Amino acid sequence: MRPLSRLLALLLAASAAPSSGSSRLAAVEPSATLSAPVPAFTYDRHSFLLEGEPFVIIGGQMDPQRIPRAYWHDRLAKARAMGLNTIFSYVFWNLLEPRPGEWAVGDGAGEASAANDIAAFFRLADETGLRVVLRPGPYICGERDWGGLPAWLSRVPGLRVRAYNAPFLAASERYLRRLADDLRGLQATRGGPLIMVQVENEYGSYGEDHEYTRALRDILLDAFEVPLYTTDGGVEWTLRGGEVPGVLAAIDGDPRSGFAARDQYITDPSELGPLLDGEYYTFAPDLWGATNAHQTSEGQPAQVQRLVDDLDFVLAANNSISLYMFHGGTNFGFGSGALWRNYTATFTTSYDYGSPVDESGRITDLYLAFRSTIQKYAPRGSIPQYPQNRPLLEISNITLSPTVPLFSALGAKATSASPMTMEELDQAYGFILYEHTVDTALEGVLQPGDRARDRVIVYVNGVRQGVIDSSYIEPAEVRLSLLPGDTLRLLVENLGRVGYWSRESNTFVALEDPYKGIVGNVTVGSAVVSGWDIYPLPLDELPTGGGTAAPHAVAAGSPPVFFRGTFRVGGGAENPDPAALDTFVAVPDGVKGNVWVNGFHLGRYWVVGPQQSLYLPGTVLKPGGAENELVVLELEPSGDSLTVFGSANRMWANNPDPDYPSALP
Repeated sequence: MRPLSRLLALLLAASAAPSSGSSRLAAVEPSATLSAPVPAFTYDRHSFLLEGEPFVIIGGQMDPQRIPRAYWHDRLAKARAMGLNTIFSYVFWNLLEPRPGEWAVGDGAGEASAANDIAAFFRLADETGLRVVLRPGPYICGERDWGGLPAWLSRVPGLRVRAYNAPFLAASERYLRRLADDLRGLQATRGGPLIMVQVENEYGSYGEDHEYTRALRDILLDAFEVPLYTTDGGVEWTLRGGEVPGVLAAIDGDPRSGFAARDQYITDPSELGPLLDGEYYTFAPDLWGATNAHQTSEGQPAQVQRLVDDLDFVLAANNSISLYMFHGGTNFGFGSGALWRNYTATFTTSYDYGSPVDESGRITDLYLAFRSTIQKYAPRGSIPQYPQNRPLLEISNITLSPTVPLFSALGAKATSASPMTMEELDQAYGFILYEHTVDTALEGVLQPGDRARDRVIVYVNGVRQGVIDSSYIEPAEVRLSLLPGDTLRLLVENLGRVGYWSRESNTFVALEDPYKGIVGNVTVGSAVVSGWDIYPLPLDELPTGGGTAAPHAVAAGSPPVFFRGTFRVGGGAENPDPAALDTFVAVPDGVKGNVWVNGFHLGRYWVVGPQQSLYLPGTVLKPGGAENELVVLELEPSGDSLTVFGSANRMWANNPDPDYPSALP
């Protein structure tokens, strides 16, 4: 059946049965008899119905692409042992389709591609006794780069994201149908765990283009067989902007005010049904910054009690909820995104989120408090015993030596009179270097295009002159005095595309403008600088160089350098439990950079904090005394060695930014 005609059939069915608001009422045709099969999952005005019986969703968010695949079963088992019966999962389009038409679902080889196997995650959830709810986007926010949208969308002519726009809808439909192909047999209608699919994500916070959201609804109705729902903030303007006819309206945030708002402002019967808080926040994500403290309820009993009281409020009324997050995981590599606040507020590598199961998969006091509350509403003995936490690994100091200067590991270059963006060079993430040989004396303040995008380190003749960082409302000025023959280099770091925009705060520019690198002309004083060699540095692969020393001494002001060292860990068994090797890597004498272990990109570190250690899952390590390789790209090296160690405790602290000692974010 064509999507539009299918929608009309659903709406007719809804009008024939006003007691139900299900978007899948086509399963209950007006001509159906009492002997018709009971839908696997549906809902009426007040309750979700699982095989015809009332079902309260006690859910929690857990995104498989933030978790090493080998740990999926452990995290799901802990969800079940806390009393959850449903897992809500975002899916990151940019990881699944890194290039147009390339579906990057691995066969278990390699951490990144293996974690993209959403179907395998859902099968494990089913085996663990959990239902699942799919949140596929195409936009998902989730503090991810560009809200999970792939960077290549920015190169599609005429495309506008999150709009009734033919190129965007065409790309979104191809993605959603391809994902649906992978998950088709896992729907509740076919005996699987998948019970609902979300349309877009908190769209009412961004816009009110109802043609767009209806078009997405039609695509999803044709691709999936289970009910659809929307999630929006629990106030009038977000609910009005995000509502979609024929789709259950859910809220996020405070359940007390949100539930009341849903029933007050959503009046279309086809959008009404049981109350669901689709994102109840366990705390908040962390942002880089010298004054940004770690977000946690640990050590805050009043905060824990508030969270418990809200959960109790929802369950006591037989309403449904999803804890955001149950387990946050990690934004490995360059996965984290940003907020636009008239400066670039960037999210840390850690996505701990103050979750009941922390970033390393260990249960917390919040977990136990939630479990105790859920037990009041579960049949006696129905919640399994929770596992005890495994201790984390300590790794003593590892001394790393310089191997390859970043500027000696440049690949193919583009040559242009004016700078080109990352996207113009088919680059999604990482760094980009702009190099200019001065032919006319220049004097004055450097301006790297329209603004810093996002962090520009300035070098003249191989010596650092300063840093222009959009993490600050007022980025520093770098004044230059250049002579003919000088070499000017601008190393630009993509700190993550903005992943959240609100029409309330007029931040649409951040959505429509995802470009990284330099946009516009570089000027020094009033003079435009023309003639650039441009080197993409996505760092998909590390430069070779073995253990050889850097060709020159590393001193303060030197360009970035890759440091390398090796270490060994125990675990002599042939198949040791990788969780016994989990640790947190710290770079105490580093300023800012990235860490790889055995070729796996852990993510970014930055001395300003609040994150001071990077989660290293034991799945990455070679046990039994084998040699493990550790590589650090330090962006502001100051000596010929770098120290790294593994801690059994996560480290959180804030320090002044050495590039902005008196500035505040």
